[in-house]
This record gives sequence, structure tokens and C-alpha cells, in this order.
Amino acid sequence: MKKNRAFLKWAGGKYPLVDDIKRYLPAGDCLIEPFVGAGSVFLNTDYEAYILADINNDLIALYNIVKLRHVEFIRDARELFTPEFNQSERYYQLRAEFNASTDSYRRSLLFLYLNRHCYNGLCRYNLSGSFNVPFGRYKKPYFPEDELHWFSEKAQNAQFVCEHYQQTLLKAEKGSVVYCDPPYVPLSATANFTAYHTNSFSMTDQKNLARMAEQLSLEQRVPVLISNHDTELTRDWYASAVLHVVTARRTISSNILQRSKVTELLALYS
Repeated sequence: MKKNRAFLKWAGGKYPLVDDIKRYLPAGDCLIEPFVGAGSVFLNTDYEAYILADINNDLIALYNIVKLRHVEFIRDARELFTPEFNQSERYYQLRAEFNASTDSYRRSLLFLYLNRHCYNGLCRYNLSGSFNVPFGRYKKPYFPEDELHWFSEKAQNAQFVCEHYQQTLLKAEKGSVVYCDPPYVPLSATANFTAYHTNSFSMTDQKNLARMAEQLSLEQRVPVLISNHDTELTRDWYASAVLHVVTARRTISSNILQRSKVTELLALYS
């Protein structure tokens, strides 16, 4: 079966692990994702309904616009994927416009543009909430038209919400299945990529997520699958889950030699 790609580039995106995740995701009526990110798991599974959440308001606003207005969105976004916009000066002008804009449709167009033209497809904001990733210098950024069409089609059965993971987990009832892809624990002090958004994900959050997952499976009979790096810490946090070890290729490092294979855990509470 053909794997469907997300229309956004995303640090820690789950496209390379989709087959492993699907192998361990239980059946159910509704898939709930408190950390939807680029949505690779959503795009490659077949549940009747989806509740997809993220703390990033720009991401959720974009998804709701693609869901409801994909034809005009694709038409308008295409205009930003021409050689005149693939220049450093134009990039910084549009980044400044994005940071100043309060119009959700325009912000969504610019969010896609920035995602595909910025360095490594990173999504990062400074403490005042401004997007601050530098220009990526790609020869010809890819315009993900087919991926946008597919996302919009799939999104008709999905509800997108911007909220804290705890609120999303409270929506889980019998028949639901939860997949959690939290910001990963760093493998080393120098690899700390947890601050994708201004609300960085702390060790307390990591432990709390594991506790809530165990509670959901025991009290509500809702299975929860969590992915994370395979470390002593994560094995300790997920001690009461069934642990599956998978190998993923990490591409976040700017040094190609450091883009090595890393083992990850899929912790299943069921």
C-alpha cells in the first residue's frame, strides 16, 4: 500500500515509522492524537473519525483552512512557490509579514511558504512568539499540491483542535485509540530539540503523559501508544507498558554524517 506524505516538512515527523506504528496501533472507532505534528499517522491510517490536536495554533489554523477551503488555498499558495519568492530578501519580508499578520488565511498561506523555504523545515518561535527560522537556500522548493488534496480529503473525518495534551486526553472514551508523539527526550545534552514551540515539553510533562496513558488504559479501557527515544529514562517512565523497539533514521542533524539510525520505543498501554 502506498504511503502518503504530509504536505509539511516536520522535525521528528513520523513518515519513516508509519509501518511500525500501524503494526502496534489497536483497532477502534476514533484515533486521538494530542501531538499531531505533520499528521503522517493520521494520513496513513483508516479510522472512522479523528481528533487531532497540537499546541501550535498556526498549525491547527492551517489544517482547518485546508480542510474547508483547499481549492482556493492551493491556488493562492502556488503563487508563493515561484523563483521570485525563493530569494533571501523576499523570504525575510514574508517572514516579517507572517509575524505581524492577524489574518488567519494569510498566515496559513505564509506558514506553508515558510515551512517549505526555511532552513531544514524547522518550526521555531522566539520567546515573543515570532517565527525565527532562517532562509533555507533550496534550489527549487517543492509545492505539495497532491499532498494538500489528499490531506483535505482525509480531513473531512477529522476535528482539529489547538489545546494542551491533557485536555485532548480527557476526550478519550471507550472505542477511542490514542497515539502520542511528544517532543522526544534528548539523546544528549547537545541534541535538545524539545523547544519546537514556545511551550517546551519538560521532564514533568513526559512523566505526566506516561501516567495519564496508564490511567486511560486501566480506567477507561482506552489503548494508548507512545513513541519516544529508547533511553534508560523512557524505559523507566513506560515500565508498565508493553515496549516495542524500532529503528528510525534521524535526519534532523545538519551534518549528514550524523544522520544515523537511532532506536526508538513504541510503548503500548492496552
